[in-house]
Amino acid sequence: MNALLTGVIGVAATLLGSFSTYLFQSRTAKRAEAFALEERLRQEHLSACTAFAAALTELKRGLVTLWFYRQRGQETADYQAARIECDRLGASAEAARFRVQLVSGDSGLMSLADSAFTAIGTLHSASDTGELREHENRFEAAVREFIQAAAMRLRAAAR
Repeated sequence: MNALLTGVIGVAATLLGSFSTYLFQSRTAKRAEAFALEERLRQEHLSACTAFAAALTELKRGLVTLWFYRQRGQETADYQAARIECDRLGASAEAARFRVQLVSGDSGLMSLADSAFTAIGTLHSASDTGELREHENRFEAAVREFIQAAAMRLRAAAR
């Protein structure tokens, strides 16, 4: 009887040890998976915001080039090429904006992205280089504000 009791206690202790090991490993695996997902989302957010700012900056470059061609008053082949390039850059910037929207889901950040997008749309209305510089400065301030908000969100997510 004593041997049977010792055997039962040994088996029960082994089962309890195995079960508790399973629980700890399962919990550790879930934590690791959640951390990996959070890090992947953080990296995607960083990539999306960076791509959006880069796309807007490229669009600004294209629009300024187009503005200078337009000021010359001749619709040359270079002017037409600049228009086509601006259309392509605008579509690229809009796609980058959609990516930010999908990744972030943050209405405040999207409001800043929209402000930057709106600010870039005013470049073509400049009547002289001074006004063009003012529009560029407003655009650059809007992009800086977007980047700062995105950086704050990334830092908050890292905590």
